[in-house]
Order: sequence, then structure tokens, then C-alpha cells
Amino acid sequence: MAKKTVRDIDVRGKRVLVRVDFNVPLDPASRRVLDDSRLRASLPTVRYLQERGARIVLCSHLGRPKGRDQAQGLAPVAERFSQLLGRPVALAPCCVGPEVEAMVASLGEGDVLLLENVRFHPEEEKNDPKYARALARLADIYVNDAFAAAHRAHASTVGVAAYLPAVAGLLMEQEVANLSRALEPERPYAAVIGGAKISTKIGVLRNLLQRADRLLLGGGMANTFLKAEGFPVGDSLAEDDYLDEARRIMDEARQRGVRLLLPSDVIVAERVAADAEARRVSVREVPVGWHIVDIGDTTLETFARALEDCRTVVWNGPMGVMELEPFARGSRRLAGVIAGLKGAVTIVGGGETAAVVESLGLADRFTHVSTGGGATLEFLEGKELPGIAVLQDA
Repeated sequence: MAKKTVRDIDVRGKRVLVRVDFNVPLDPASRRVLDDSRLRASLPTVRYLQERGARIVLCSHLGRPKGRDQAQGLAPVAERFSQLLGRPVALAPCCVGPEVEAMVASLGEGDVLLLENVRFHPEEEKNDPKYARALARLADIYVNDAFAAAHRAHASTVGVAAYLPAVAGLLMEQEVANLSRALEPERPYAAVIGGAKISTKIGVLRNLLQRADRLLLGGGMANTFLKAEGFPVGDSLAEDDYLDEARRIMDEARQRGVRLLLPSDVIVAERVAADAEARRVSVREVPVGWHIVDIGDTTLETFARALEDCRTVVWNGPMGVMELEPFARGSRRLAGVIAGLKGAVTIVGGGETAAVVESLGLADRFTHVSTGGGATLEFLEGKELPGIAVLQDA
């Protein structure tokens, strides 16, 4: 990548502030970490710093707290990360101030301290310079390893870089290197895009039209395209304000020679509920009042044939209402199809899509499973992410 990384600087004995993304799901009752994939993704950078005798201060957000809310405190995250690291990880009671500075001063070489949720302070999301300076006082070097938060211009992702030498962590380096392969792909190149709404993915669709050979659309987003084509969608999620935009995207795909595939058959349910009556129908036969909740078998077979000779495949967004077990089948089967492609660069674009792959134990069969959600989408749109832009150039 075009930025310096932690490998390019001397960290021995230095205090290193590492922005990680530990925004992980917690069980509401037990507050146990439900998915530790983002924690595991941060281990290489932390271990690299430990091996070189750095004194490590980690900072992260968790959720969207309104002030100090212990329900979104990082204690369970510190406990789980300590287990994964195999060494104690202390938790500071706050992010800034004399008590935290004293805890940092007491760190020995290789020790790790996790600051409390940076969003307990409203100054974080405002990128307040005073707050950023207070964070910077804790360290000699700043490392951004939070790719999933790199699209946010906050104090801990952007502000501190004004006061400390700022470089990328190993996860950040890996994310940029792998996602860049989707911007300069081996061909044929297919993008599989799902999720709920076209409105959140207009930018990435337009960017992919300039790069992809095939565009496969599913999930709630595809309903807007189907409706724009004149197919009935019942009471399914569809964005009427974006019908013309969907038509423009389909027209541009035809003009550019991009093969754009929509579902030909779907699973419909009387209600969006796990116990609802459901059946498979053609997209021409969606009943009035019913909901499209997944792609059907014929669509999956068509998608599989479109992918079988591809050299690069990017997948972002589920094919159905994945949080409900009966309607996760299309996403899971598609994961198996992409994982089985031989010799292809296969990239999963974070969020719910990554959760599908992780839950099936298929992550190691993909070239890259991104830790990002919004950051991955913005990167694939070709946008410059502020959390990367502020790092020192290589």
C-alpha cells in the first residue's frame, strides 16, 4: 500500500496507541462476546508490537452510546481479547485523563492496556482537537488497525494523526491490499451484491459497472430492480424513490456490456417470520400481500453458472432475510458456491456476508473476508477513506 505500516518504524520501548475495531456483538443477558472475528483479526498487529517490546494502548468504540453507558463498556471485550492473546489485557476506566496516563506510564514492554469505549465521549465523533490531543498524550506512535472504522473522520481514527507519527497496522495493510484486487481485477470479474436497500449501495454499483463483467443482484435490493422491470413484488421491501435509478443502472449495464442478473425465482412468505407459510415461485408470480424473503433454486443455479469461470468474485450483502433461519438458505448455498471456485480471487465484503461465511466455517476457503462493512463499501466505491488518508505516505 502507499502508506507506511508498523513495519516501517522503530517501536521498541515506545508507547503505541493502536486504534482497533472491537465493535463486536454482545449477548444482551450475559454480555458475552458472540463473534470474536474482529478481535482475532487484530492479533497479528498486537503480537508484532509485543515481540518488539512496545507498550501497547488499544482504543476502540462499541455501539453508539449516548454518554457513559456501561451496557456498552468494553470489559467483556478485554476479557475475551486477553484469552485470545494469552496474556492479561487491563481495562482503563476511561480514555483520557491523569488516571489513564498513570496506567500507561506503568506499562512494561509487551504489556497491553485497553481504553474504555472512546464513544463515551461525544468529542470522539466530532473529531474534537482537544480530545484528540488528550488521546495522543498517551503515546509516542499512532497505529490505525481499524479498517472497519476507517471511513469515519473521528478523533481516534483521524484526529490523533495530527499529533503523532501515524502508520497502518497489519490488518489495515491486509485489507487495503486484498480489496484493491477488486479494483484492478483478473477477469472475468463478477460482483455479487445483496442486502436490503439499493439506496445504500448506489455508489458501489456505479463503480462496479465500470469494472465488473457480471453483476449478480439479490436480497431486498433486487426487489427494487424487479419492480422497475415490471415484476410484481407483493408487500416486499422495495424503494419506489429509486425505481428510475435502478432503470438507469440496468441501461448502463447494457450499454457497457455488463451482464446484470436478477433473481428469476424467489422464496415468498405470508409474513416475515420464521414460522410463516413460505413457498418458491417465479418472479412473475409473487402473490399480492406476500414478501420476497430469499432467492430460489433456479436463481442459485444461474448465479453458480455465471460464476464458474470467474477469476475474481466480490460478494457483499445477503441474498435474503438471513437473520431468520428458513430464509438464510440462499446466502449459505451461495457461500458454498463461491468458496468452491478453483483458482479465483474471492473476496467477502464484511458485515452480514462475513457472518454467513464465518458461521459455515468457510472463511479459510476465501481469499479475503473483510472486517469492514461501510468502510468496505466505500473502498469499493473508489472513495478515499479518511482513516487511511491521514497516515504517513510510504
